[in-house]
Amino acid sequence: MPQFLSRTPVLILSFILATIVMLSFAPVQQAAGKPLLDFLMTGAAANERLAAMSADAKQAHFWGTVLNDTAYPIAYGSLLAGLAFRFGAPKLIYGLPTLSGVMLDLAENTVQALALSDTANLLFLKSIITPLKFAMVAVAAGLALALIVRALWRKMKA
Repeated sequence: MPQFLSRTPVLILSFILATIVMLSFAPVQQAAGKPLLDFLMTGAAANERLAAMSADAKQAHFWGTVLNDTAYPIAYGSLLAGLAFRFGAPKLIYGLPTLSGVMLDLAENTVQALALSDTANLLFLKSIITPLKFAMVAVAAGLALALIVRALWRKMKA
């Protein structure tokens, strides 16, 4: 898998897909209102926002979570892990921060979809999941950036 994700065509496709999916959140935000639950760091804030949403806003947010925000972590995860593998080494350890961030993002999506569909309210879990998700994605992005800079530095030195 590391060799596949680090290939140039896969990196380009991952970048394009991540950008398209990121842009696809604009209509979701327009229909559901701001802020989306994804950006609220605590269960209390998410519950407050959920209570203020109309049925139509909940439905729009639900579908945005299930469709857009399921595709997004896969796209950005492929990009960040691919960059780490490409400029670091094809070792699974370089992909662990990204994998952690993606798994946390998908867990957060599940919690939100359950609440938005009035199936189960587990939004209290966002107080743990959401900050960890953002931290792991930041670590993954930082790692990819550091490895790119290191590779460029080595190339310039040679």
